[in-house]
Amino acid sequence: MIKTARNLLLALALTTGLNAATELNKDEIKKIENLELFKGVNIKVKKAYDTQSLYLLRVEVRGKIDEIYLTKDKKYLIAGDVLNTTDGSKLTVPADLSSAKGNQAFTYGTGKDEYYLFTDPECPYCKKFESYLEQVKDKVKINVFYFPLDFHANAKDISLYIMSQKTQAEKIKAMVNTTKDTPAFKNRKIDPKKLRQLEANLDKQIKIGQELGVQGTPAVFDKDGNKVNWVQMLQSYGVQVK
Repeated sequence: MIKTARNLLLALALTTGLNAATELNKDEIKKIENLELFKGVNIKVKKAYDTQSLYLLRVEVRGKIDEIYLTKDKKYLIAGDVLNTTDGSKLTVPADLSSAKGNQAFTYGTGKDEYYLFTDPECPYCKKFESYLEQVKDKVKINVFYFPLDFHANAKDISLYIMSQKTQAEKIKAMVNTTKDTPAFKNRKIDPKKLRQLEANLDKQIKIGQELGVQGTPAVFDKDGNKVNWVQMLQSYGVQVK
């Protein structure tokens, strides 16, 4: 895959955002997949957009989801971040949330603005984000998915414990308060049959996150699949993040 220096990416005059982009149809995507480089390493294009300056592609390479950019003449492939020169935002493909809808562990909030959150119960940034949710619960509806990271030793077990709670209110309380040292977690007893069901549900949530390109947590998407910065999201509702 062709790599370019970051200064080339910054020099690209991207004055239009993805809101002005046009999604490519299946025939156009097929033409891109038939390029020699794509065929050579078996790159599958999941979604593609014409941003007027570049083609923005969400691709699958050896089972992993990534975003790459193709010049309009289809001669050069760019790997790395492409930034909008107006506001510095990263050009990115909206995620397809169809597989996520209805498969969340639970939903937090009763507001009209809908989001999808992928979280890890041992991630310090996730815990910080979640500590502010009480302030916006009447403004947002957050579909919560668990995405325990491999290097957090207790994250999977804590995720299963939170999901095992009977009511939504109990799950929310456990999400906010549970750590590896919480007595209720340390003394947990989950029926083996229920545990298998919970593990299957957690595996499904992890798979959905992987399909959406989630690599770290917290990962937040709006209802249209756009990646959202959690600090800016909170600030947009008047929350002072410290």
